[in-house]
Amino acid sequence: MPRDPKGRSSIGFERHVFVCQNERDEGHPRGCCKQKGSPSIHARMKTELKNEEGGSRVRVNKSGCLDFCEQGPTVVVYPEGVWYSIQDPNQDIPEIVVEHLLGGKPVERCRIHLE
Repeated sequence: MPRDPKGRSSIGFERHVFVCQNERDEGHPRGCCKQKGSPSIHARMKTELKNEEGGSRVRVNKSGCLDFCEQGPTVVVYPEGVWYSIQDPNQDIPEIVVEHLLGGKPVERCRIHLE
């Protein structure tokens, strides 16, 4: 069996995060996550996890359109299927990393709720 270069003993992650990177033309009525800052959200989330013990159990990936553009920038966390709208990255990202990604408790104030 091949060795894992990162020293992992099992395949997979405790949580998998997808950060929408969809880009639409300027002025599109639905907007897009990329123009709302999703590339920096992706980078910040990865950096925050790298600085935390247990961060290697979580994988953060870029995604195509998650189809909740009006709520964006949009992030979804699996296996729970928790959808977030990141409105204040400086507050939201550290809290989501510590409370949800590492602690298992979703951050309710950031969740997307459809009315």
